[in-house]
Amino acid sequence: MVETESRRDIRKLKAEELKEFFVQHGEKAFRAQQVYEWLWNKSAKSFDQMTNLSVPLRDMLKSHFVINHIKVDHMQRSSDGTIKNAVTLHDGMVVESVLIPAEKRITACVSSQVGCSLACKFCATARLKRQRNLSPDEIYDQVVAIKEQSELFYNRPLTNIVFMGMGEPLLNYANVMSAIEKITSQKGLNMASKRITVSTVGLAKMIVKMADDGVKFNLAVSLHAALDKTRSSIMPINDTNSLSELAESLKYWYHKTKRKVTYEYVVWKDINDSEEHARALLKFAQIIPSKVNLIEYNPIDDGEFQQASEESIRMYMDLLERHGITTRVRKSRGKDIDAACGQLANKS
Repeated sequence: MVETESRRDIRKLKAEELKEFFVQHGEKAFRAQQVYEWLWNKSAKSFDQMTNLSVPLRDMLKSHFVINHIKVDHMQRSSDGTIKNAVTLHDGMVVESVLIPAEKRITACVSSQVGCSLACKFCATARLKRQRNLSPDEIYDQVVAIKEQSELFYNRPLTNIVFMGMGEPLLNYANVMSAIEKITSQKGLNMASKRITVSTVGLAKMIVKMADDGVKFNLAVSLHAALDKTRSSIMPINDTNSLSELAESLKYWYHKTKRKVTYEYVVWKDINDSEEHARALLKFAQIIPSKVNLIEYNPIDDGEFQQASEESIRMYMDLLERHGITTRVRKSRGKDIDAACGQLANKS
């Protein structure tokens, strides 16, 4: 057998390239469709699983290709049922993904990069150096792994996917879009686009690109402050993607897609817990139809950021709802295993 280094990852090939390969090697073109179905619809991890192919044909595939499948090396279960996976990639690098169970849904929270380059001060992942983007199949495999866990541990199907794990999805745009295409394809996992949410810190140019590309999934913006000075102090990306630029891109998004945006917003003590900040959020949320998730803060050890009081959260809730903004307080899941929002830092 040829050494692994000289064998291609078969999942990098498009369906047409796979067909060309079989024809060039004297095989029927329909074999490509069989293999494609094994790879994406049945999520085969090895060529030996492709039981409708002859043994010689499987051996021929092994001599030319590999399947660089992820491996769930470590799984932790929270007292609330949340499952965190430490996922080892083919080159030994590690990311984390999370299964979040709820009464009416089971959500897969997946990563799009190894580490992150955005340096948000309240996020544990931001303390990890960004090492590389994940490929479409590495993203896809995370979803498949959580889908299997959902069926195994809960006897229920996976219902939702959120790109809220490690990394900024819009800085890995092409691979994230390719993964979503496979996830939603009838030849892949056949999940509905409306069940998928991509979360971004607010990269204005990329939000415009998504709108132009006619995406069908949901958009969430990790906002956390609607005053430039405060937002820049906790999210350095705001220096180059100001709130006014973000607002213009979101207007364009809604004009093109007619889809509401969700704002993810943590209220911290002495940082953004004043009425001034709440009114700024209200003003920003009124730019286009939107909803707000007020998220419980998950400490990352340094004490600089502390959860705001219940009174402050209620003040935000009352103000937003009084003005017709749908608002929910999201209690974090999996805090006891560092699986909650902002806690993913490969500490498994």
